[in-house]
Amino acid sequence: MIRVVTADDQALVRGGFRVLVDSAPDLEVVGEAADGAEAVELVRRERPDVVLMDIRMPVMDGLEATRRILADDAPTTRVLVLTTFELDEYVFGALRLGASGFLLKDTPPADLLAGIRTVAAGEALLGPSVVRRLIEEFAARPDPRVAAAPELTGLTDREVEVLTLVARGWSNSEIGAQLYVTPATVKTHVSRLLMKLGARDRAQLIVLAYESGLVTPRHPH
Repeated sequence: MIRVVTADDQALVRGGFRVLVDSAPDLEVVGEAADGAEAVELVRRERPDVVLMDIRMPVMDGLEATRRILADDAPTTRVLVLTTFELDEYVFGALRLGASGFLLKDTPPADLLAGIRTVAAGEALLGPSVVRRLIEEFAARPDPRVAAAPELTGLTDREVEVLTLVARGWSNSEIGAQLYVTPATVKTHVSRLLMKLGARDRAQLIVLAYESGLVTPRHPH
Protein backbone atom coordinates (compact mmCIF):
# COMPACT_ATOMS: atom_id res chain seq x y z
CA MET A 1 0.00 0.00 0.00
CA ILE A 2 1.34 3.44 -0.98
CA ARG A 3 0.71 5.92 1.83
CA VAL A 4 -0.04 9.50 0.78
CA VAL A 5 -0.23 12.87 2.55
CA THR A 6 -1.97 15.83 0.88
CA ALA A 7 -0.94 19.41 1.63
CA ASP A 8 -3.16 22.21 0.32
CA ASP A 9 -4.76 25.22 2.00
CA GLN A 10 -8.11 24.60 0.27
CA ALA A 11 -10.25 22.04 2.07
CA LEU A 12 -12.22 21.18 -1.07
CA VAL A 13 -9.01 20.42 -2.96
CA ARG A 14 -7.72 18.19 -0.15
CA GLY A 15 -11.06 16.42 0.03
CA GLY A 16 -11.09 15.83 -3.70
CA PHE A 17 -7.61 14.35 -3.62
CA ARG A 18 -8.55 12.11 -0.68
CA VAL A 19 -11.59 10.69 -2.48
CA LEU A 20 -9.57 10.10 -5.64
CA VAL A 21 -6.53 8.55 -3.95
CA ASP A 22 -8.61 6.35 -1.63
CA SER A 23 -10.53 5.06 -4.65
CA ALA A 24 -7.38 3.22 -5.81
CA PRO A 25 -6.86 -0.19 -4.19
CA ASP A 26 -3.10 0.32 -3.78
CA LEU A 27 -3.18 3.90 -2.44
CA GLU A 28 -4.42 5.50 0.78
CA VAL A 29 -4.40 9.01 2.26
CA VAL A 30 -2.95 8.90 5.77
CA GLY A 31 -3.28 12.59 6.53
CA GLU A 32 -4.12 16.09 5.29
CA ALA A 33 -2.32 19.37 5.97
CA ALA A 34 -3.68 22.90 5.46
CA ASP A 35 -0.25 24.55 5.42
CA GLY A 36 3.44 23.73 5.13
CA ALA A 37 4.08 23.58 8.87
CA GLU A 38 1.31 21.02 9.30
CA ALA A 39 2.72 19.06 6.39
CA VAL A 40 6.17 18.85 7.97
CA GLU A 41 4.77 17.61 11.28
CA LEU A 42 2.42 15.17 9.55
CA VAL A 43 5.25 13.67 7.50
CA ARG A 44 7.41 13.27 10.60
CA ARG A 45 4.57 11.44 12.32
CA GLU A 46 3.21 9.30 9.48
CA ARG A 47 6.29 8.73 7.29
CA PRO A 48 4.24 8.58 4.06
CA ASP A 49 5.60 7.37 0.75
CA VAL A 50 4.44 10.43 -1.18
CA VAL A 51 3.41 13.99 -0.32
CA LEU A 52 1.13 15.86 -2.73
CA MET A 53 2.49 19.36 -2.06
CA ASP A 54 0.86 22.64 -2.98
CA ILE A 55 3.31 25.56 -3.18
CA ARG A 56 1.29 28.60 -2.13
CA MET A 57 0.10 27.99 1.43
CA PRO A 58 -0.11 30.13 4.58
CA VAL A 59 2.17 29.87 7.65
CA MET A 60 4.85 27.99 5.66
CA ASP A 61 4.83 27.64 1.89
CA GLY A 62 5.37 24.39 0.02
CA LEU A 63 8.97 25.19 -0.88
CA GLU A 64 10.08 25.54 2.72
CA ALA A 65 8.02 22.50 3.71
CA THR A 66 9.66 20.48 0.92
CA ARG A 67 13.11 21.61 2.08
CA ARG A 68 12.42 20.57 5.68
CA ILE A 69 10.82 17.26 4.78
CA LEU A 70 13.66 16.19 2.50
CA ALA A 71 16.35 17.46 4.86
CA ASP A 72 14.74 15.50 7.68
CA ASP A 73 15.30 11.85 8.39
CA ALA A 74 12.65 10.70 5.93
CA PRO A 75 14.66 9.09 3.13
CA THR A 76 11.72 7.16 1.70
CA THR A 77 9.29 10.10 1.47
CA ARG A 78 8.94 11.66 -1.99
CA VAL A 79 7.44 15.04 -2.74
CA LEU A 80 5.20 15.54 -5.76
CA VAL A 81 4.50 19.22 -6.34
CA LEU A 82 1.05 20.30 -7.49
CA THR A 83 0.80 23.56 -9.41
CA THR A 84 -1.80 25.54 -11.32
CA PHE A 85 0.61 26.67 -14.03
CA GLU A 86 3.05 24.38 -15.83
CA LEU A 87 5.77 27.04 -15.96
CA ASP A 88 5.39 28.20 -12.39
CA GLU A 89 8.61 29.85 -11.20
CA TYR A 90 8.36 27.88 -7.95
CA VAL A 91 8.45 24.51 -9.69
CA PHE A 92 12.14 24.71 -10.54
CA GLY A 93 12.90 25.82 -6.99
CA ALA A 94 11.07 22.77 -5.67
CA LEU A 95 13.08 20.50 -7.97
CA ARG A 96 16.29 22.10 -6.72
CA LEU A 97 15.25 21.26 -3.18
CA GLY A 98 14.72 17.61 -4.05
CA ALA A 99 11.11 17.26 -5.16
CA SER A 100 10.65 14.24 -7.41
CA GLY A 101 8.48 15.99 -9.97
CA PHE A 102 5.30 17.93 -10.48
CA LEU A 103 1.77 17.69 -11.83
CA LEU A 104 -0.82 20.27 -12.79
CA LYS A 105 -3.82 20.45 -10.48
CA ASP A 106 -6.12 19.79 -13.43
CA THR A 107 -4.26 16.60 -14.39
CA PRO A 108 -6.71 13.81 -15.33
CA PRO A 109 -7.45 11.58 -12.30
CA ALA A 110 -5.86 8.48 -13.82
CA ASP A 111 -2.68 10.42 -14.58
CA LEU A 112 -2.49 11.74 -11.01
CA LEU A 113 -2.78 8.22 -9.59
CA ALA A 114 -0.15 6.98 -12.05
CA GLY A 115 2.10 9.88 -11.06
CA ILE A 116 1.87 8.98 -7.38
CA ARG A 117 2.88 5.41 -8.19
CA THR A 118 5.77 6.59 -10.37
CA VAL A 119 7.19 8.84 -7.67
CA ALA A 120 6.66 6.21 -4.96
CA ALA A 121 8.76 3.81 -7.06
CA GLY A 122 11.66 6.24 -6.90
CA GLU A 123 11.35 7.65 -10.41
CA ALA A 124 11.23 11.33 -11.34
CA LEU A 125 7.98 12.57 -12.83
CA LEU A 126 9.52 14.76 -15.51
CA GLY A 127 8.90 14.03 -19.15
CA PRO A 128 11.30 15.29 -21.84
CA SER A 129 8.98 18.10 -22.92
CA VAL A 130 8.54 19.25 -19.32
CA VAL A 131 12.30 19.21 -18.76
CA ARG A 132 12.86 21.23 -21.90
CA ARG A 133 10.30 23.88 -20.97
CA LEU A 134 11.54 24.19 -17.41
CA ILE A 135 15.14 24.50 -18.48
CA GLU A 136 14.45 27.04 -21.20
CA GLU A 137 12.41 29.17 -18.85
CA PHE A 138 14.27 28.97 -15.56
CA ALA A 139 17.70 27.31 -15.70
CA ALA A 140 19.42 30.55 -16.69
CA ARG A 141 18.10 32.22 -13.53
CA PRO A 142 19.87 30.55 -10.60
CA ASP A 143 18.49 31.08 -7.15
CA PRO A 144 21.18 32.76 -5.01
CA ARG A 145 19.81 31.05 -1.90
CA VAL A 146 20.80 27.65 -3.27
CA ALA A 147 24.34 26.45 -2.71
CA ALA A 148 26.52 25.84 -5.75
CA ALA A 149 26.31 22.40 -7.32
CA PRO A 150 29.05 19.93 -6.38
CA GLU A 151 32.03 19.52 -8.68
CA LEU A 152 31.68 16.94 -11.41
CA THR A 153 35.40 16.20 -11.62
CA GLY A 154 35.01 12.78 -9.99
CA LEU A 155 32.89 11.46 -12.86
CA THR A 156 34.19 9.23 -15.64
CA ASP A 157 33.88 10.33 -19.26
CA ARG A 158 31.01 7.90 -19.80
CA GLU A 159 29.22 9.13 -16.69
CA VAL A 160 29.51 12.69 -17.98
CA GLU A 161 28.00 11.56 -21.29
CA VAL A 162 25.12 9.85 -19.51
CA LEU A 163 24.51 12.84 -17.22
CA THR A 164 24.42 15.17 -20.22
CA LEU A 165 21.77 13.07 -21.94
CA VAL A 166 19.77 12.66 -18.74
CA ALA A 167 19.74 16.44 -18.47
CA ARG A 168 18.30 16.62 -21.98
CA GLY A 169 15.37 14.53 -20.76
CA TRP A 170 16.33 11.33 -22.58
CA SER A 171 15.12 7.95 -21.34
CA ASN A 172 17.46 5.05 -20.54
CA SER A 173 16.51 3.37 -23.81
CA GLU A 174 17.26 6.51 -25.82
CA ILE A 175 20.59 7.00 -24.04
CA GLY A 176 21.50 3.36 -24.64
CA ALA A 177 20.80 3.67 -28.36
CA GLN A 178 22.90 6.83 -28.57
CA LEU A 179 25.86 5.33 -26.70
CA TYR A 180 25.50 1.77 -28.12
CA VAL A 181 24.97 0.18 -24.70
CA THR A 182 22.01 -1.62 -23.15
CA PRO A 183 19.37 0.21 -21.08
CA ALA A 184 20.51 -1.89 -18.10
CA THR A 185 24.03 -0.48 -18.48
CA VAL A 186 22.61 3.04 -18.61
CA LYS A 187 20.62 2.33 -15.45
CA THR A 188 23.85 1.27 -13.74
CA HIS A 189 25.55 4.52 -14.80
CA VAL A 190 22.58 6.54 -13.53
CA SER A 191 22.74 4.73 -10.17
CA ARG A 192 26.43 5.58 -9.87
CA LEU A 193 25.71 9.21 -10.74
CA LEU A 194 23.08 9.37 -8.02
CA MET A 195 25.54 7.98 -5.50
CA LYS A 196 28.52 10.13 -6.53
CA LEU A 197 26.53 13.37 -6.69
CA GLY A 198 24.39 12.69 -3.65
CA ALA A 199 21.21 13.13 -5.70
CA ARG A 200 17.86 11.55 -4.79
CA ASP A 201 16.64 10.92 -8.31
CA ARG A 202 16.76 11.92 -11.98
CA ALA A 203 15.13 15.27 -11.25
CA GLN A 204 18.06 16.32 -9.09
CA LEU A 205 20.57 15.02 -11.63
CA ILE A 206 18.99 17.30 -14.23
CA VAL A 207 19.21 20.31 -11.93
CA LEU A 208 22.84 19.54 -11.04
CA ALA A 209 23.82 19.19 -14.69
CA TYR A 210 22.51 22.66 -15.50
CA GLU A 211 23.70 24.38 -12.33
CA SER A 212 27.20 23.02 -12.77
CA GLY A 213 27.36 24.39 -16.32
CA LEU A 214 27.79 20.92 -17.85
CA VAL A 215 24.70 21.58 -19.93
CA THR A 216 23.32 24.96 -20.96
CA PRO A 217 19.75 25.85 -21.90
CA ARG A 218 18.76 25.60 -25.51
CA HIS A 219 16.62 28.55 -26.40
CA PRO A 220 14.25 28.26 -29.33
CA HIS A 221 14.84 30.51 -32.30
